[in-house]
Amino acid sequence: MHLTGKNKITLSLIFYFASVYLSCTSPYGMKEPTDTATSGEVNIVVDESYSLLFDTEIYTFQSLYVKAKVHVAYLSENDALQALMNDSAKVAVINRKLTDVEKKQFEAKNLFPIETKIAEDAIAFVVNNSNPDTNLYMEQITRIITGADTSWKQINKETKLSAINIIFDNPNSANARYIAALSKINKLPANAYAVKSNPEVIDYVSKNKNALGVVSVHWISDRDDSISRGFLKKVKVIGISKSPNSETFYRPYQAWIKTKDYPFCRDVYMINRQTRAGLGMGFVSFVAGEQGQRIILKTGLIPAIAPTRMVEIH
Repeated sequence: MHLTGKNKITLSLIFYFASVYLSCTSPYGMKEPTDTATSGEVNIVVDESYSLLFDTEIYTFQSLYVKAKVHVAYLSENDALQALMNDSAKVAVINRKLTDVEKKQFEAKNLFPIETKIAEDAIAFVVNNSNPDTNLYMEQITRIITGADTSWKQINKETKLSAINIIFDNPNSANARYIAALSKINKLPANAYAVKSNPEVIDYVSKNKNALGVVSVHWISDRDDSISRGFLKKVKVIGISKSPNSETFYRPYQAWIKTKDYPFCRDVYMINRQTRAGLGMGFVSFVAGEQGQRIILKTGLIPAIAPTRMVEIH
């Protein structure tokens, strides 16, 4: 093969950068990272709201790439962000972007995390199976969350129920933060309580007739999953109307999340501080790719990128 002058220069540059890469070592005698986009090990943290989804995503990814090991911890939003900040994890899954303050904290460490939207999610409100009020207006939900209405009798004069107990999954959870921000309040009312997880919210509501539970829709959206089906038998999901003059109420189903007819919707992001082509970036690419997005679609959330389906017509 004959090389032109231009080709010789290009080939020389390739060999140069390859030799620099191979000869370099990190300061203080630290070893260079050994993980790649499809092999090695990586720690990630995931908002507890999405543990069912990421159990499946990780299982599928590791089945395809047998040399890869994704270690996951399911935490509250605050704890997940703290783990990302202190480098206990390379990737975090939460339902918002980083704030400007958080970005500056990373930038101070010369880090520029990559935010990748992977899904659209929603907050669901659930009540006890004995509660007759399964449709509420947005205004009524707001009055409950702000503490203006504290009794079911303020919602329905005919009800036999009494004081409303609002139940969240965790005092530091994304669900509590989202509802407080949407209702424009700095503090949840005195009748708001926290347990430890979304499943515990559903369990509490199933045993307490006055309770109003706040959960991620992910826990009740996958009708093919035995856990979701079990939860749907234990509680009722509230339908919500944005307009007080409307008789049409929307539940947090995929269609109404996509059209935003259901009002309590939010986006889900994977935030990757590993900006090189390591296993963290490889896993994010998988979840954001066609296979990962199909898993999201199956679990009842809205994939950020609609998976394509080829149909042959004769």
